[in-house]
Amino acid sequence: MNLPDTFSYPLTFFDQSIQSLQFDKKNRFIVIGYDHHGNENTQLYVMQKHGGEIKPLRTQEGDQHIVSSLSKDGKKLYYSSTKGNKMFLNSYCYDMDTGEEDLILEGDGARTYLIEISPEKKSFMYIKTYSNTHTVAYVQYDNNKRVLLTPSSAIQHNVFGAVYVSEEIIYLITNYDADSTYLASFNLATNEFSKCLSLENESFSTIKYDKQRNSLYLTTSSGIEDSLYQFDLLKKDHKEISTPISIFQKLEISKSGDIFLLGKSATKPSNIYQKQFNCSEWKELTYFRVPGIKEELIEPEVFTYSSFDGLEIEALYYKGNEEISNGHLILWPHGGPQASERKMFSLLFQFLLNQGYSIFAPNFRGSTGYGAKFSQMVEGDWGDGPRLDIIHGIEWMIERGYADREKLLLMGKSYGGYMTLLLAGRHPDYFKAGIDMFGPSNLFTLIESVPDAWKPMMKKWIGDPDENKDRLIDHSPITYINGMKMPLLVIQGANDPRVVKAESDQIVNALQEKGIDVEYLVLEDEGHGFSKKENEMKVYRKILEFFDRFI
Repeated sequence: MNLPDTFSYPLTFFDQSIQSLQFDKKNRFIVIGYDHHGNENTQLYVMQKHGGEIKPLRTQEGDQHIVSSLSKDGKKLYYSSTKGNKMFLNSYCYDMDTGEEDLILEGDGARTYLIEISPEKKSFMYIKTYSNTHTVAYVQYDNNKRVLLTPSSAIQHNVFGAVYVSEEIIYLITNYDADSTYLASFNLATNEFSKCLSLENESFSTIKYDKQRNSLYLTTSSGIEDSLYQFDLLKKDHKEISTPISIFQKLEISKSGDIFLLGKSATKPSNIYQKQFNCSEWKELTYFRVPGIKEELIEPEVFTYSSFDGLEIEALYYKGNEEISNGHLILWPHGGPQASERKMFSLLFQFLLNQGYSIFAPNFRGSTGYGAKFSQMVEGDWGDGPRLDIIHGIEWMIERGYADREKLLLMGKSYGGYMTLLLAGRHPDYFKAGIDMFGPSNLFTLIESVPDAWKPMMKKWIGDPDENKDRLIDHSPITYINGMKMPLLVIQGANDPRVVKAESDQIVNALQEKGIDVEYLVLEDEGHGFSKKENEMKVYRKILEFFDRFI
């Protein structure tokens, strides 16, 4: 898109999902990262700014490359990769002119990623990820001196992003010594860590530095919605910036002070918006909508209910199109599990809502956006607490007339697929039919089969196969195969590196041996989700056809 003209045009013509983009600051070329049919082994390529031939840049079969940044002169590419260190990753500096490459950081003890290079290239920042709720950040100098950016603590915490504003001053987002994330600073000259800004009931998620205006731009999350703020580094005060959308996917600030925001809402797909400097209005640069839908898209209602132990659970309820309502409610346990269902556009949701189905999506314990302690509740407890939160939510909906006990259906993806299978075995009388997409069925084999870079976090996240054997048996859906009786549709990507095909194979085989009604759809050119529109459409049509049999 050549602004101010908002006509967008394609640069690439290959049938794969692009994972990353880095633009040369001198506007000569683009570094592209993409995988092959959803296998998540991102390879790096380079192409001219207006498209054309794509040339291999850093490729190695079976490995994953994660770009950190491209230097301002376009001569140095910084990235992290599993090559040579599949479990913890190494980081490299590649010379775009000479083709020479230097190993600048060897990962050890946890997954290690570059974040940012200092303005004068005297140091760089990186993050070590021990689990989804335990990440720490360091600065490293050329002499291998290493500085931890948060005070040393036995209490686990996260660093979610950091930026240099000079060679000495760094601003970061962390929840060190707090339940919600906040803005902090670190002075490399004095090793001083300071808390700068926190907001009640909001967690900071993204940080961007605007050098020309000496400001930070910050996004926050409060459960199901996001907010945007500007923080003046001189005055140390902040102001909220209104936005036209509920959920932010990417934020960029131009040299001129323009804000570019990619995001979506419950009834609007992802679009790019621009707010010019000193202008209060947003301009929509793209205008993506949902073609072929004459009905109005449906906003969710937000409910809060008490679970079995008094924990407050927030949930979204989408009421199906009343003109064609079939009275059936689909329970949707979200993926992650350390993620959340938010006010964001879902093609699948709107498709089913406009076929007369309603949807209930609870943010059970372990969901993000409600503080660190809430998110940590799922660690080591995949199968009890979240499951009971969901069941109490269903009962809450029935008691208040939002659901009919005789008209309940079940569907989930990834962890939601796991929960679908677990509920099918442990609470079979609730649901008429269920759909599992990309969901693990056996926690023992899941732990064995995840990518090497995930293995160090498995013990904390799920459990240890030896130390926690009884618990893993209790939490594995395949344990309850004899209790499963509802018809099931299982959908799996053949190239899925997170939940490998064997996870679905074993539950389908076990169900077939028991004579239980199960259908199995394998997508040969997909991984953990949909990278191709034709596959997504095929699956959604299959979902509708499957559910329509039971209403």
